[in-house]
Amino acid sequence: MSVRIAIIGAGIMGADHARIVCEDLPGATLQVVCDASEARARAIAQACGAADISTDPLRTIRRADIDAVIIASPDETHAPLSLAAIEAGKPVLCEKPLSQNAGECRAIIDAEVARDRRFVQLGFMRRFDPSYREMKAALAEGAIGRAIMMHNTHRNVEAPANFTGQMAITNSAPHEFDAARFMLDADYTAISVFQPAGVDTSKTGAPVFMVLETDRGQIVNVEVNNNAAYGYDVRGELVGEKGSIQLTAPIHTRRNGHLMAFEHYPADWRPRFAEAYRLQNKAFLGFVRTGMFPAIAADSWDGYCATLVAEAGVAALRTGMRISLAKMDRPPLYTARQETLQ
Repeated sequence: MSVRIAIIGAGIMGADHARIVCEDLPGATLQVVCDASEARARAIAQACGAADISTDPLRTIRRADIDAVIIASPDETHAPLSLAAIEAGKPVLCEKPLSQNAGECRAIIDAEVARDRRFVQLGFMRRFDPSYREMKAALAEGAIGRAIMMHNTHRNVEAPANFTGQMAITNSAPHEFDAARFMLDADYTAISVFQPAGVDTSKTGAPVFMVLETDRGQIVNVEVNNNAAYGYDVRGELVGEKGSIQLTAPIHTRRNGHLMAFEHYPADWRPRFAEAYRLQNKAFLGFVRTGMFPAIAADSWDGYCATLVAEAGVAALRTGMRISLAKMDRPPLYTARQETLQ
């Protein structure tokens, strides 16, 4: 039987998820598109062949003709809607962040632990990106020896209005927080945050530079520059004792002319991570069908860890101090195991 999916949020990401469901996921049906704007929901529904639309997310989650939910609504709705999906006993793919408040993340964890089931797959899609997967495989094979450092760069063309350095930590950097934690199989113990001298830190999109320490003795740095001007650019290098491995973006063409050779940068994240999103959503469909949580996917615990680091990063930015993170005890539910939803 086809898996009937509801998408909550018909903005940029909701529209992309709707397209993936209707074009790239055989065995899935886009049943409902839900958005606060009925006109926006209807436009996506018509473009992607959804059976129905709604403006009520809670009622949508509880519908009997919905098997699973994709949450692509504004950040502040992620936690309450994820809780509603858990209460309804329905798997959910939730865009990051799970919440920008660690207490809300803990409430979701508590709800899953009470049911002894993982319901929430979190949208840290870089875990599925082929370049990150190759990097992790090289590390596992011992090709570069023991990992000692990871460098990360996250640049956007232009920051949205009122996008602060604090938001760079809580909204942009969580992808890097999770990707490096996943790559190194480590948790963070401390974070320091810096901004370049002479930069107006009140300016929209002022860059931030973070240094994180792990419980395995590694160092991770993250640059976030949301006003890089030239294009969307994500870079990463994993440094080991015997070598290093760098990410490369999928580039289809290279142009030559006027005494120059050049490649185009995308304007935003979607072309760079299109395959990661497709593979992530395919894994989610498998989760819904079988009840087996995808081995490499992020769960609610991973979302909680990213939020704790972001909160500490905001404190480090505000105080100019190195902020320590307490050692976290992972509930047994979130160890590397698979379970069947019932």
